Amino acid sequence: MTKADIVAKISEKLGLEKGDVQATVETFMEEVKNSLETGDNVYLRGFGSFIIKTRAEKTGRNISKNTTIKIPAHNIPAFKPAKVFIESVKEKTEVTV
Repeated sequence: MTKADIVAKISEKLGLEKGDVQATVETFMEEVKNSLETGDNVYLRGFGSFIIKTRAEKTGRNISKNTTIKIPAHNIPAFKPAKVFIESVKEKTEVTV
């Protein structure tokens, strides 16, 4: 599902203009991004949390040059789904192998 699909579904369900829904979705994503950039996590009860995870410094390898490189410690954004969300997905989807 793409952002355009989400906008279309919300627009259809609520009877709103696609342009208004598009602006709302864009603003939501921008606010989540801004929050994480300033170091604040975003908690959405019943859905999940957008959090910042810290990766420790580690040693990596550049295979083409056969050298070792230091990868500095850094932060990355992550999503942690709520337990209710996880259980719902488990119950309603088939296991594919």
